[in-house]
Amino acid sequence: MKLNLIYFLFIASLFSLQACSDDTNEANTDETELTDNFEISGKIKDAQNMGIYLEAISQQGVIGVAESKCDAEGSFTMVGNIPGYGLYQLRLGDQNPKIIPLTLVPNDKIKLNTTLEKYELEPNISGTKWAKTMNGYMKIFATFHVEQSKLLLLKDSLPADVLNEKFMKLKAPLDSFSLREMSKDPGNPFNIVLQGSATPAMGFNGWDPKNLEILKKVAEAYEKEFVNSPVATTMTNQVYQIEMAYNEYLANTGGTRPAPEIALNDPNGNQLKLSDERGKYVLIDFWASWCTPCRKENPNVVRLYKKYKSKGFTVFSVSLDENKEAWTEAIKKDGLIWPTHVSDLLQWKSPMPQLYGFQGIPHTVLVNPDGNIIGVGLRGAELEQKLEEIFNK
Repeated sequence: MKLNLIYFLFIASLFSLQACSDDTNEANTDETELTDNFEISGKIKDAQNMGIYLEAISQQGVIGVAESKCDAEGSFTMVGNIPGYGLYQLRLGDQNPKIIPLTLVPNDKIKLNTTLEKYELEPNISGTKWAKTMNGYMKIFATFHVEQSKLLLLKDSLPADVLNEKFMKLKAPLDSFSLREMSKDPGNPFNIVLQGSATPAMGFNGWDPKNLEILKKVAEAYEKEFVNSPVATTMTNQVYQIEMAYNEYLANTGGTRPAPEIALNDPNGNQLKLSDERGKYVLIDFWASWCTPCRKENPNVVRLYKKYKSKGFTVFSVSLDENKEAWTEAIKKDGLIWPTHVSDLLQWKSPMPQLYGFQGIPHTVLVNPDGNIIGVGLRGAELEQKLEEIFNK
């Protein structure tokens, strides 16, 4: 099984790696000989004669650092030089390789004691302060990965909101472990992997702002622990950007920012204005006939419209279509029975994405009776919960 770590890994190695060597590497061509400052050794049962490679994860892609080869018993030793603390991966094999993440710090001496089958599940790392954390993470991640693979097989048969809800439930144990470990030891080098559980990867809806405080503690600890490290600088910058984005999100959903006016034509050529709906709760729904996720979400919007229209709720649909016939046919086919449908038929050339700050659809904006924004990006269960809070107080 090959674990897909991309979702969780922090792209933190912003440095250019110089060639590192051990007995199997080509000779270093630099005038100054680099001093070995790490060692990785161990035994991998059933991995006899397989190559093993240390690679850096950087913005330039994967960069080779050092390599070795398992002997007839699966034992190996690898030494080399790294320029500083960063995110690496230890790749076993060339065909269908197995990969584990390593957060190496200069002078680390790491040992593995595992098997070919359990390499990614139970690497049994020892010799560093982050070994115990990594071993615990890999065991939980392996379970998550198996269940996630099963869930992905259902992606075409389940609504997007149901799929997302199931995904978040599967990911909960991994997030719980990661947040607990980061809080307990903010300066742990392995936190550059764990931090993915604290960042708002799917937006701020449902995101716990306590995660920001955890990330701040990690960033502060890194600035002290890894002075002048690009990783520490990147972590600090990332936390700053998350805080700024979250503050903007609060401003945009706190009922204090007016929704920009929309004045576009309906299919009959009549101009409709968002401001004409003042006094109601309005869901501005940016969609298009060609957008599959939008079409999958439409039945949910129709259901909620029917449920709450008598209580002062309506939908203001803004299409990013360019073909009028496709647009009107989709309205009819999906049963979008509310009266407010508008479009400039400019697709992504429309000023709407820039006006409302979105880059993908479906995108929703919930507006209160005063015309102020109280929700952004609400879909599926989140939209239903928000409307229940409003109308069933």
